[in-house]
Amino acid sequence: MSKTECKAAEDMTAAMEATMQRLEQRFQSISEQLESKLDQMGTRINDLERNVTELMTQAGMEAQASSK
Repeated sequence: MSKTECKAAEDMTAAMEATMQRLEQRFQSISEQLESKLDQMGTRINDLERNVTELMTQAGMEAQASSK
């Protein structure tokens, strides 16, 4: 392999490593964002379930009070 070919191979390797590192960082960032959004969604679902339960309880109590 000539010096020029060796240098080109080294440059290509360096470029590929840099690209792979950028992809890995981007993937990590997207994974963290997705995890955060899923946590937020879980919290909202829990809050919604709690609110629905409270509303059902209130409706049941009001129905019992008005039937007496």
